[in-house]
Amino acid sequence: MNVITKQFQKSTNGFNDMVDITREIEQFIADKSLQEGQMLVFINGATASISTVEYEPGLMKDIPEMLEGIAPMDKRYHHNDTWHDGNGYAHARSTLMGPMVVLPVYKNRLVRGTWQQIILLDFDNRSRTRTITLQFTGMVDN
Repeated sequence: MNVITKQFQKSTNGFNDMVDITREIEQFIADKSLQEGQMLVFINGATASISTVEYEPGLMKDIPEMLEGIAPMDKRYHHNDTWHDGNGYAHARSTLMGPMVVLPVYKNRLVRGTWQQIILLDFDNRSRTRTITLQFTGMVDN
């Protein structure tokens, strides 16, 4: 059993920016000859999330609209009273969506649906450089 970890960075625009990171994950699997196991994809930060989605223009509008209905930007958040940074909504959205996904790797491939991509969602109220941690646990080709 092997554990292999990699970190990489992505620049985001904040404000519900969604970035497809599928290619980086698949490249990691290919570069390290990862055969079979589990791939954990984790975002380091409390105002962003990792999820899976069909990465297409309609959903790129639907998801922010859905989140605005659940955790609106203009609502009063106690977090903002404490830190005065105006991103309480971003913390709420991140909590709802979660910081990670775990995906199977089988026969040197990430198991996912045809239209299923892995995305980084940045909810913060400013541009950021985000660090994503990939951690594979499983078997590696020799």
